Amino acid sequence: MPIRLGENNYGKSRVRLLRVVRQEGRHDIKELTIAIRFEGDFETAHSKGENRKILPTDTMKNTVYVLARQYPVEAVEEFCLHLVDHFLTYNPQVSHVRIEASENLWARLPHGSKPHPYTFTRSGPEKRTAALEATREHTLIRAGIEDLLVLKTNKSAFEGFLRDPYTTLKDDGSRIMATAIRAHWLYDGGEIEFSPQWHGVRQMLLETFAEHDSRSLQHTLYAMGETVLNNFDAVREIHLSLPNKHFNLVDLSPFGMDNPAEVFLPTDEPHGLIEATLRRD
Repeated sequence: MPIRLGENNYGKSRVRLLRVVRQEGRHDIKELTIAIRFEGDFETAHSKGENRKILPTDTMKNTVYVLARQYPVEAVEEFCLHLVDHFLTYNPQVSHVRIEASENLWARLPHGSKPHPYTFTRSGPEKRTAALEATREHTLIRAGIEDLLVLKTNKSAFEGFLRDPYTTLKDDGSRIMATAIRAHWLYDGGEIEFSPQWHGVRQMLLETFAEHDSRSLQHTLYAMGETVLNNFDAVREIHLSLPNKHFNLVDLSPFGMDNPAEVFLPTDEPHGLIEATLRRD
């Protein structure tokens, strides 16, 4: 029976990089983790063990560092575009390149009344992300956010849901809503100022989460995505993934005390997960 090679790819994962830009009296930093994937004419490498079309993954790693020296890495999307252009230019056997990047976000340490010029701190696990898929004909660019932690104690309810014999959850007209926002959005081509767009989308997601009168996490997810699409013409679609971080009211009645929604137990597992993609018609 004949055997045919199906979809295949190879590349380098978790290439880590800290880029320091040194200016007089001020330093700037970017910390990135990069993943690279190639698709293309690699059938003989699999079927015959011929490596003449295989660019070593160690070379991919080295390319990241060389290009980081050549470019300032001001926006992660722009740096990924440099990588894509390099790999497609010098590797005719490659038909499709995928680059995924995540950026650890560092902020300047407050120092008196001013930010410190060369000392930084991280306030949480939030990451800025980018994912590029490119051929010689077109490029798709996605930007995103991971692990943006948010919580609010008002304008959140969950009532009137479906019940069956195993349902024990009670209606709650005023609950704590908390999640770790994971979002990525697809740009609609053209000239894009990546960093202003990213900061604008991030702020819009936060403001909508805060002000939306939520009937469920699905309800708020839709409002967040809708607001971004209505305010950013360069965004074609947005995908949101929102885990429902639960805070359970502690029963203080065994101690003769009431608990008017003031003392809660945070729980990590299990948790609900709500995901959806919103697109322009």
